[in-house]
Amino acid sequence: MNDSRLDALQRRALLATGAMALGAAGLSALSARAAGGGDGSGDAGKVLRYAFPIAETNFDPAQISDLYSRTIVAGIFDAPLEYEFLARPAKLRANTAVAMPEVSADFKTFTFRIRPGIHFADDEALKGARRELTAADYVYSIKRHYDPRWKSGNLYIFESAQVLGLSELRRRLADAKKPFDYDAPVEGLRALDRYTFQIRLGAPSPRFLYNFADGSFTGALAREVVEFYGDRIGEHPVGTGAFRLAEWKRSSRIVLAKNPGFREVRYRETAPPGDARLARIAEQFAGKRLPLVDRVVISVIEEAQPRWLSFLNEEQDIAENVPAEFAPVAFPNNRLAPNLVKKGIGMVRYPRADVAVSYFAMENPLVGGYTPAKVALRRAISLAVDVEREIRLVRRGQAIPAQGPLAPEAWGYDPKFKSEMSDFSRVRAKALLDVYGYVDRDGDGWREQPDGQPLLLEYATSPDQTSRQLTELWKKNMDAIGLRIEFKTAKWPEQLKASRAGKLMMWGVGWTAAAPDGDTFLALGYGPNRGQANHSRFDLPAFNALYDKQAVMADSPERQQVMTQAAKLMIAYMPYKVHVHRVFTDLTQPWVLGYHRNIFVRDFWKYVDIDVAERKRRGASAA
Repeated sequence: MNDSRLDALQRRALLATGAMALGAAGLSALSARAAGGGDGSGDAGKVLRYAFPIAETNFDPAQISDLYSRTIVAGIFDAPLEYEFLARPAKLRANTAVAMPEVSADFKTFTFRIRPGIHFADDEALKGARRELTAADYVYSIKRHYDPRWKSGNLYIFESAQVLGLSELRRRLADAKKPFDYDAPVEGLRALDRYTFQIRLGAPSPRFLYNFADGSFTGALAREVVEFYGDRIGEHPVGTGAFRLAEWKRSSRIVLAKNPGFREVRYRETAPPGDARLARIAEQFAGKRLPLVDRVVISVIEEAQPRWLSFLNEEQDIAENVPAEFAPVAFPNNRLAPNLVKKGIGMVRYPRADVAVSYFAMENPLVGGYTPAKVALRRAISLAVDVEREIRLVRRGQAIPAQGPLAPEAWGYDPKFKSEMSDFSRVRAKALLDVYGYVDRDGDGWREQPDGQPLLLEYATSPDQTSRQLTELWKKNMDAIGLRIEFKTAKWPEQLKASRAGKLMMWGVGWTAAAPDGDTFLALGYGPNRGQANHSRFDLPAFNALYDKQAVMADSPERQQVMTQAAKLMIAYMPYKVHVHRVFTDLTQPWVLGYHRNIFVRDFWKYVDIDVAERKRRGASAA
């Protein structure tokens, strides 16, 4: 069968399945947008379009902890450092800093010098002033994570590093029921002059600098802007980055426009040795001013079918993380389908430093606790989860089984490590339940608790197709060992809010590293992180001690051993069932130039270009 015939058949099949999901009205809307005018951008120059599968929450670095909001914010706010875009392994360089910071030999003192002449984007809060970025802005922005008003989900990162004086200030003011005092001097965070700030820690932190390459976490805000907008600051991000928020329709559409006041930054990237494709990109774009596109239009399309159809209909320039159910059509055997090759579609395939987990709320009276019976229940549930079937049927081969909480592409991950985390055995699961008294006492086919009380699991989930498929597997797996399970369905931001408040019994989520180090995955189990990274609220003194120990060690075989010991405790107590490590595949339209994914660079869009003439030649609309 020739490529054009295969292309037509596949497209008809996809349109047919899409019609079932979208209905006539939905397909009409897709067709209308494909014809032009769908995003309101008009003739806005170079427009890059792609879609999120999950809605954003807000755009305040002190308040967000979800991946998609952080992705947006990373393009608006500037951190002092950044990652080289093409480098592998990951490599830091200066961003708003003049150079890499001075770091003391004991990894306790970090001195940053900020480049003069960088300005915030224009905003009514600045009252027409051309506001320069200063060291005080970074001091203020870091302090905001300590202000209880903002409920920072990332405060644990600074607290674990023991920034001198800030946690004490937070507690003292909270005890006195006073608002956070941003002007109170603290030993650990000071602006030394207009362009220099210094951080001092109570314990060594060899990898502390990684936190300063993430604009969504340590990006600088202007104090007067925060005070102007108050509780609405999450709707009005004003930074010094390459883009500004031009339009926002919550949970639907986000438009970023090039910041006209963005400083002069040129494309100067070096490809890894032996990578011919990236070497060509580095040569092609060398010296060009960033960002290369004028606008980024991001749609929120939660269902996989319409998201995939949107790319096929040329409404999206990038299909980021192609939904697993379309892998056999788009890249059978992980090779780009011939019909897509013929159309000029590009493919980039890469492992993510992430874990897909289901957590057990350790403070929940049913699934939580540290007694042998409670541990046995969680381990039995884990043993009953058929991960291989999940990978084959739901994830369509685009993942590998996880052996523990540490993920690939992060320091500390050992590809040779094997544990029971990926084991599937209903026989062992049933035996564990029987031994610890989780048996069917009334003959209705369902097990009760050891004290005879009903046993009903509640699993939080979302309404998208992949989540539905995963919950179907959960139901089959639990039915097979006699455990009743019900599902609480809500939009992802709603589940996140409930989870942070400790209101969920079980929830399935992904956790992605912002830095190339396994500490971020062990942080999922660190007791002081309860309600922040640690959604399970696991709090085991032996684990906490190992976490603290590895955090102050330089990368070495000794640190690797401590991290492995900590991971084994998480596996033994099972606060998280770690399912898989995902592998992502992105597709690009033929007019997208310079595409690459560095998994630690969220705002990749500033390095990507659009060939407008080629898009027009192929008859695609920029809308």
